Amino acid sequence: MPVQRSPHILSTSSNLLGLCLIVMTSLKLSDRAATSLMDEATGVAAILLMGSCLLSFLSIRTSDPARSERIERMADAVFLGGLSLVFLTIVLIAFHFMA
Repeated sequence: MPVQRSPHILSTSSNLLGLCLIVMTSLKLSDRAATSLMDEATGVAAILLMGSCLLSFLSIRTSDPARSERIERMADAVFLGGLSLVFLTIVLIAFHFMA
């Protein structure tokens, strides 16, 4: 029986989605959104993480094991894309505030 990763993807992507929303709000409030790529990267990351949340939820709710596994692989790939953009945002924030 394969290990179901969807519950882990769902909880982690929803937590990171909250982090992205906090970062986007703080960038808007500090008026740094217009002068940097941080808000665009964070926005795309939030969209990908939301997609990952939806796909992992669908994977959990699907009764067909083959379809559930296929949806779980899609959720995993979308999550990796969102995680990569969160990393890019962290790098941009770190170097932007250090300068």
